[in-house]
Amino acid sequence: MGYSNGKVAGALIFVAVTQFVLGVIVSEALYSGYSISDNYVSDLGVGSSSMIFNSSVFLLGLLLIIGAYFLHRAFSFRLLTVTFVLTAIGSMGVGIFTKDAYTIHSIAALLFFLFGGLSAIFAVICSHVHGFKLMKMPFSAIAVILGLTTLVDFVLFVGKIHFGLGLGGIQRMAFIQCFYG
Repeated sequence: MGYSNGKVAGALIFVAVTQFVLGVIVSEALYSGYSISDNYVSDLGVGSSSMIFNSSVFLLGLLLIIGAYFLHRAFSFRLLTVTFVLTAIGSMGVGIFTKDAYTIHSIAALLFFLFGGLSAIFAVICSHVHGFKLMKMPFSAIAVILGLTTLVDFVLFVGKIHFGLGLGGIQRMAFIQCFYG
């Protein structure tokens, strides 16, 4: 029994995000003294938690690229495919180039956050323009809201505005909303 390209894409994206969230949780537990408010997510990529975090964030990117392939086969939304691939490249870059490789790591993180937020928005826009329904209401509206708030939270993070959450907290807001958008 074969599965549609869309279902394969959805399953891959779900597995990608789930394993990464679990990888972050395990990495936080292994990192002695780690604070979700004070530490950046990328701090997990060095030290005792580095093997789990870096493998998990790389696998996230790899599965997103494969998912983008099946998503493109299912719907042929070039703009969405490109944003997914750029998100995936950013994710894999974060896993390969830890925060110690500051410039390359920062570029990879920018790709991940920027195009991750845009992917959530473009998934809804592309599906409506082409007459498909990737998500039904209210989920399509929620995806756009989460995509927009990912972008806003990333700007707040870069601007070091954290509303008492700490820079690690506002960074987490950006990536959690990115995943669920």
